[in-house]
Formats: sequence, structure tokens, C-alpha cells
Amino acid sequence: MKDLDDTKAPLLDHLIELRGRLLKCVIALVLGFALCFYFSDTLFAILVHPLKDAFGPAGGKLVYTKLYEAFFVQVKVALFGSFFLSFPIIANQLWAFVAPGLYAKEKRALLPFLLATPVLFIAGASLAYFVVMPTAFHFFLQYQGTSSGLQVEALPSADAYLGLVMQFILAFGICFLLPVLLMLLNHAGLVTRAQLVGLRRYMIVVAFVVAAVLTPPDVVSQLMLAVPLVLLYELALIAMWFTDRKRGADEQALALSEKS
Repeated sequence: MKDLDDTKAPLLDHLIELRGRLLKCVIALVLGFALCFYFSDTLFAILVHPLKDAFGPAGGKLVYTKLYEAFFVQVKVALFGSFFLSFPIIANQLWAFVAPGLYAKEKRALLPFLLATPVLFIAGASLAYFVVMPTAFHFFLQYQGTSSGLQVEALPSADAYLGLVMQFILAFGICFLLPVLLMLLNHAGLVTRAQLVGLRRYMIVVAFVVAAVLTPPDVVSQLMLAVPLVLLYELALIAMWFTDRKRGADEQALALSEKS
């Protein structure tokens, strides 16, 4: 019990602390929203850049079909940016609330997962923004032209485009957290590496089903999410192999020390 923090606050004190930390999270979100709303035009210009490149030199345009649509697009952009901007503060407040109830060994074990979460999310979001979205938009826009004597032109609405971008970024960012989830389940003893190896063939099917649900209905986008999901699954299995070896070596060393 020495590894635990010496603070033993009653339930009411915990609830008061939780309220204070939630209030700080809300304040961070509100301040982040105000800042992002002020720069919403710049943020939207960044989000619209892949579509602008896909249209090419000929150029294209975004339209809005409702009078209030442009305003709510700014609001959504600000909320989207505020989530990313305030996430470090929210994560820090969550950790500060949970950490006193953990043993020192548990804190050391959880720290790599906490550090890996934003890294993997940013990696997935970057893949979506820099690779998947430009490829998908080029694919979608190739259907512009003339059909049966009629001009076919892409006129995406600002709200629909923003929804598509958010879908791409969140889908890839969250799915890239798969290794963290699997490692946590393994660390908690809920699943073993042998069980996950046995489920490999089913995981491949699940990866393509998830990709079909979370991405637009084109094969290119689905493959670009399903293939990394399978690779991340294999990466988690490799990481578990190393951690299992280390855990076995530690247990063996502890057993030898107890015998001696």
C-alpha cells in the first residue's frame, strides 16, 4: 500500500474534485471554441485544401443551400478545432483525477499508452488528410464531364464537405488507436496474444467491415483504412510478444530471488 498516494479523501471530496476538473475541461473547450471560431475561416481553408488540389487549375467551388448553413459550418469547424486544441488539457485533468488511485507500478505501465494515444491519433488523421482524402477526391471528381449531352459538374455543399472531412479524420484517427486498445486489454488480462493470433482471420474481415461503415462507399477509401487496420493489429501482436517475454523474464527473476 506504500505505492499508493497518501491521499484518502472521502467520496464527497472526490466528487468536488471531479466537478472542479470537469469545470476546467469545459472552460478549456469554451476558450478553444472562441479561439477557433475567430480563426474559423483559416481552419476551413486548411480543411478544404485537399478538395482545392483535387479540382486542379480549372478550380471548383463550394455552395451552401440553406441561408444559415455557412454560419453553422463555422460553428462546426470551431467545435472540431476546439476538441483538438483542448484535448491535452482534458487528458491531463483525467489523469490527475485517476492517478492518485493507482499504484506506482500501474502508473509506469499506463504511461506508454497515454503517450502513444495522441501520437497514433495524429498519425491516422495525417494519413487521412495527406493521402486518403486527396486520393478519394480525385476519384470522386473524375466523374465530372459530359454525359448524354449534359454537363456533369460537382457542386458539393460546404456542410456536406465538412461532414465528409470530419468523418475521414475521426475514422482514421480513432481506428489507429487499435494497438493501444489491444495492449490495454492484454495488460488487464482480458485477452492473450495466443487468442488474438487465433482471431487473426476474423480480424481481417472485421477490418474491412469497419472500413466499409466508416468511410465513403468507394473501394479506394475502404482499402486505405482496412489495410492499415490489419497492419496495426499485427503491430500490436508484435508488441505483445516483446511485453510477454519481458514479463516472463521478470517473473523468472523474481522467482529466483525468492528461492535464494
